[in-house]
Amino acid sequence: MLYTVKEVSSLSNVTIKTLHHYHKIGLLLPGEVSEAGYRLYGIKQLERLQQILFYKELDFTLDQIKHLLEGDPDPSSIFAKQEKLLLQRKQRLETIIETLRKSISRRENGEQMDDKEMFKGFASEEEWESAMEEQNKHLKETYDVELNQSAPLDIQNMNDLASEAASFMTGMAEALRAGLKHNDEKIGHSISNHLAFLNEHGHNLSAADFAAQTRFFLADDFHLQMLEGQQTGLAYYLSAAADAYAAAPQP
Repeated sequence: MLYTVKEVSSLSNVTIKTLHHYHKIGLLLPGEVSEAGYRLYGIKQLERLQQILFYKELDFTLDQIKHLLEGDPDPSSIFAKQEKLLLQRKQRLETIIETLRKSISRRENGEQMDDKEMFKGFASEEEWESAMEEQNKHLKETYDVELNQSAPLDIQNMNDLASEAASFMTGMAEALRAGLKHNDEKIGHSISNHLAFLNEHGHNLSAADFAAQTRFFLADDFHLQMLEGQQTGLAYYLSAAADAYAAAPQP
């Protein structure tokens, strides 16, 4: 059985214009072209369109999809790969939805969300690039510094770092509100654990480096506002604590 473009569009919810575009770029060729010039599609073309839509659902570009489907690979292999990718996305989206629900519930009840749960589900490179865009723009405009964006992002590592950083900063803000002195032993222990975590996750950061970093935060409007937005006085408290920790004998 052969289907016209209009029939394929109706079956797949893909517009006629899009089907014409797929034909133009060689992504989806009709099975036949009638004497009158009408594009006709058979079951093989419908299966290929289904594969294209699966990949589009996974945010692959048309060029990437075309490359993946080149050479008429085994359809079973394609479907198995697509199923794995879609299940991964399903799991991530379910996690993000659960994180969102918890955020809404905590806010409605006037509770603070567990910092270890705040970033669950954010595993997309695109999401991280979007989140980092404002900071990268600031660094470029203010210091003419561009971060290396060509290297692939280690998403899991970034999620772990973000979760630990949120936990550390929440702890520092709570200590400030509680009136704990910046050179208190508990603060030093917290900084020590924070630096140990960073070094275990690929950041070679000494106590002196960390103190210098916190002083930079004080002098940089972007980071100063970010810290002060979490808790008034946090940037100054963090810098004083880092200086005290760096000046103390290290084990």
